[in-house]
Amino acid sequence: MHNVDGSLAPIIKLLREEGLLEEREAELDRVYEAARLLREAERRGRAVVFRVRNYPWPVAGNLVPGRPLLYKLLGAHSDREAYERIMAGGGARLLSGSFRDYFEEVGGGLDVLPALRFYENDGGMYVTSSIFVACRNGVCNASIHRIMVSDDYRYAAVRVVPRHLHALLEGAGDEGLPVAVVIGVDPRLLLSAASSPPFGVFEFEQASLLMGGLRLCNTPRHGLPVPCGASMVVEAVLGPDRAEEGPFTDLLQLYDAVRMEPVLHLERIYVNRVYDPVMHVILPGGTEHMLLMGFPREAKIYHAVASSVPFVRKVRLTPGGGMWLHAVVSIRKQHDGDGKTAGFAALAAHPSLKHVVVVDDDIDPDDMTQVEWAIATRLQAERGLVVIPHARGSTLDPSAEDGLTAKLVVDATAPLRERARYLRPRIPEEQSQPRSR
Repeated sequence: MHNVDGSLAPIIKLLREEGLLEEREAELDRVYEAARLLREAERRGRAVVFRVRNYPWPVAGNLVPGRPLLYKLLGAHSDREAYERIMAGGGARLLSGSFRDYFEEVGGGLDVLPALRFYENDGGMYVTSSIFVACRNGVCNASIHRIMVSDDYRYAAVRVVPRHLHALLEGAGDEGLPVAVVIGVDPRLLLSAASSPPFGVFEFEQASLLMGGLRLCNTPRHGLPVPCGASMVVEAVLGPDRAEEGPFTDLLQLYDAVRMEPVLHLERIYVNRVYDPVMHVILPGGTEHMLLMGFPREAKIYHAVASSVPFVRKVRLTPGGGMWLHAVVSIRKQHDGDGKTAGFAALAAHPSLKHVVVVDDDIDPDDMTQVEWAIATRLQAERGLVVIPHARGSTLDPSAEDGLTAKLVVDATAPLRERARYLRPRIPEEQSQPRSR
């Protein structure tokens, strides 16, 4: 589906046509009420558009309620096609548009941001779908960062992990880093912004391949490239001062730590005048959060494993691991060492990965009962478990110490020489039988 402006309008239209959209007229409070609606809609596998009390624009959530909708957006009919789309490079088609033709400036401060309080111990209200665009010395970066707005609207702090935006921020020094904050866009832009390509590769170039091209408008104050169809664009300076950020509910449905993070200094706020603005919010720790953050990593794991063993049936970052810490990989073995090779490749492809279970191709990683059965019947711990101590892990893992964790490969594949002993019973498909005369 082409969407060169990157607007949410065609996404909402698609969800409506697919019968996946619920629309609510009643106004909800920013504190907990909206979060409850998002959770209820998620359980029904539905996206939802609703109103927030004393807020001028509609809000949408669960826009990627599951894999079928995600694959439809990617134009893919299989896992492999979806992974190839998300990993494709080259041939980006970036178009130019006039910022003034698309956007108009609006008044207000932090209260204009679509910030909600989701969980009882959150450190403040949060904007959860914000893409930060920054450029320095000819290098542009687009990445997703949460914004915590203090309950009294005195300040906003941004969680910046030590990756590309962090490097640009460090280079900016005491002057702070000019940024454009983009809210309310096609989810494929969020997927690309979450993909973490090598430093120097602009994530919106990848997004243009997924969307049939992408039209960018340069912001008036800092000249930063943003999707022309974005619902909201904020020009701001990030840092250099810092403030407390957190706690926040992360992918693992645990509270992330409180840290001193850069303060966001708003300068100008714009909303779209071509497309009716709709503000996107992502339920922390929900299905949409997991898919948008985890799916690009799943694609990397698939490609790494497929480069290491002859046949990969399926890769899944599991919901129980927040689509971040746990993976199940299904392969067809050619050699008894392939199970461990596949596990090591998965760990190398996604450094935050903690546990990998490798199973044979007759086991479906989407069915955890089958995965448990394979562990129960095909694993012998002394030959199938590999522990890698003191490895770099995820900052989200509360059991890690100083960022170090023990990683585990579980080779739950059957030995090739005894494959017949591990054959799973199968009832053949019903066949038409010749009628007796």
